Amino acid sequence: MDSSAERFPADVLEAKVAAALRGAGASEPSLAAATRAMLHASMVGVDSHGVRLTEHYCNMLAGGRLNKDPQLKVDIRASGSAMVDGDDGLGHYAAYRAVEVGIELAQQAGVGAVGIAHSSHLGAAGAYALAGAERGFVTFATTNTDSMVTLFDGAQRFHGTNPLAFAAPVPDSEPWLLDMATSSIPMNRVLLHRSLGVDLPEGVAADAAGLPVTDPEQVDMLLPLGGAQYGYKGAGLAGVATLFSALLTGTTLDTDFIPMYGGDNTSTPRNMGHFVLVIDPDKFIGRELFGAMITRYLAGLRSAPLRPGAERVMAPGDREWAERARRQAEGVPVDPDTLRFLGLGT
Repeated sequence: MDSSAERFPADVLEAKVAAALRGAGASEPSLAAATRAMLHASMVGVDSHGVRLTEHYCNMLAGGRLNKDPQLKVDIRASGSAMVDGDDGLGHYAAYRAVEVGIELAQQAGVGAVGIAHSSHLGAAGAYALAGAERGFVTFATTNTDSMVTLFDGAQRFHGTNPLAFAAPVPDSEPWLLDMATSSIPMNRVLLHRSLGVDLPEGVAADAAGLPVTDPEQVDMLLPLGGAQYGYKGAGLAGVATLFSALLTGTTLDTDFIPMYGGDNTSTPRNMGHFVLVIDPDKFIGRELFGAMITRYLAGLRSAPLRPGAERVMAPGDREWAERARRQAEGVPVDPDTLRFLGLGT
């Protein structure tokens, strides 16, 4: 986010976002989940999935793509597995419910694997992994998305940015949290560089022929994580998201999605699939020993020797928690289009 962006307290944004979704007709449970997930993203600095998405969701509610009053259905398939039907509502609602179901299963079976079907845009996958970790469970969340990332040595869009998010509880501390896309950069980074007239780094994006480019105006697709040389790793990880989110749930493949943006189709549901896995440490080594071991692990990680010029080694989540503290003190930056839509700013 531009450092000159206007900033607002989280509670102000929370009220404005909830009011906008309510005005678009979203049910109270579904808008509460969407607001919670968007505020998480905005607070930890993932602005691409934060409150800026409110306008898009409102437009999809108005067009009919999103069910305003979804009735979630839970189908327990076995002692440790279940499916949640999102009824084409806001994806955040189905995802948080899947975490709850996963916890219930894991408390009995040790693990709770929950697929989600008939859903919509998930937002920041880390929001759901974090929700499980805050309850004391190791949690994984993922989704596949519409194609915008080429395969390694590929010449067309194939996978989505397909995030993988993991979180684990840490005694007397914030959870360990890894939330990563499997693309080299988000498409929003390309749009930002276009607006600024600044070249992209090498090895992160490609033209329509699949050849790496740095001119943002020439970008047609993203390269997978690892770029032109090691992108087979990112492409493989993107397939992991598709395996769990689409293949196990019987939902939509990356290449078959109605694009999230573009076109005039705002009425057809996208049948997105997501996947949540919840693990109860008590059913493995025990919560107390797990807590002692992850505390020791993180202490060792953060105290590891530094290369010359480096300030410190960070564990997954350290950057997010530092940014959250800064935004709690200074406010959350909001882009001009979102300011206008939410009725904020000067």
